[in-house]
Amino acid sequence: MKERIIQTPDDVEEGVQELCKICPRMAYAYAQTGALPLRRKPDGFAELLSAIVSQQVSVASAQAIWGRMKAAGLTGPRKIMWASDDDLRAVGLSRQKMRYARALAGAGIKYRSLRMAPTEDVIATLTEVPGIGVWTAEIYAMFSLGRADVFAPGDLALQEAARVLYDLPERPKDRALREMAEAWSPWRSVAARQLWAYYRVMKNREGVR
Repeated sequence: MKERIIQTPDDVEEGVQELCKICPRMAYAYAQTGALPLRRKPDGFAELLSAIVSQQVSVASAQAIWGRMKAAGLTGPRKIMWASDDDLRAVGLSRQKMRYARALAGAGIKYRSLRMAPTEDVIATLTEVPGIGVWTAEIYAMFSLGRADVFAPGDLALQEAARVLYDLPERPKDRALREMAEAWSPWRSVAARQLWAYYRVMKNREGVR
């Protein structure tokens, strides 16, 4: 069965209306947040490299580093492979992130092929690369490939939003939230958007960059 791709705001709206029908809590969250964002991003090497840059630093720091990398032309695999340690250090990459960036550049991922691959194959391919974990792969499948039925249960903002929305005694861990999300299939990516939006309203801060 071909996987549904989210391409427009209307696709998101279709998904959220289906979620509201099956879950009163989702309907309540939607009433608090209003229309959900599309959040589509480009796919390809640069998007994953940007995700690596963003790891374990603030949003402001990540944006600053990425801005320096773009200015230096260091957003393509060949440029990363050709760059010296000094080049990469100058734009703000740590030694570990240099290793991850080079591993991604040398991985030979066929990004066009990923557009047609099953989601589980996308995640398996990406997580073979050092520095790309399951969360990053799921976010890539969700926003860069537009997969409608992907969730990221390891995300702390999703866990906290689910705890409050569903009045849980504690924040659900990865496995528990993954099981909980099965009820939201085939619109788990929209459920994630709804929970992030609810988190933003609840905490007055963004849950995902």
